[in-house]
Amino acid sequence: METNLEEQLHTILQNRVSIFPYQYEEGVQLDDSIIERILESAIHAPNHKRTEPWRFVVFSGEGRKYLVEKQVEIYKKYSEIIGEKKLKKLQEYPLMSSHVIVIGMKRSTRVPETEEILAMGCVIENMFLTATALGVGCYLSTGGITYIEQAKELFGLSPEDKLIGFFYVGKKKEPAPEPKPRDPLKDKVKWIREQ
Repeated sequence: METNLEEQLHTILQNRVSIFPYQYEEGVQLDDSIIERILESAIHAPNHKRTEPWRFVVFSGEGRKYLVEKQVEIYKKYSEIIGEKKLKKLQEYPLMSSHVIVIGMKRSTRVPETEEILAMGCVIENMFLTATALGVGCYLSTGGITYIEQAKELFGLSPEDKLIGFFYVGKKKEPAPEPKPRDPLKDKVKWIREQ
């Protein structure tokens, strides 16, 4: 029996999980067309006044080594606290991944900043769902150098823009992790049907 689109979408939503770079198959390079498909889905996110605030920088191949070098340099120079565990992730995660997509938000003064941030959340959800549908692993990191102001320039962002995070993509090892259970919907929703 063929499933309809809503059922397919529901299945993808329920099976979406973060898959960390250490859960990717070592040395497997995904075709760039997969990344292009993820990004093409991303840009169809809703955004007020069609500001399209999303910006992406994709690192693959030897470019991942350049990302490691620059991240470590920025982290060591500008971070108030140097954590060895964080530093290790900055050095290893890009190299464990096939591609790293750096996600930035180009600030528009036409709408409140919150609306741009909400649009970026939709962008990321589109990326997660597309990666899940394509059967590849992905993980969003907002750690490392994400909140270091001086990092923005490396990715073509201005001081008023935001560095949103790093989206790691790779071929997941099998079996993929099981989604963690969610609290029942009834615990999170209040229905008001009368005045």
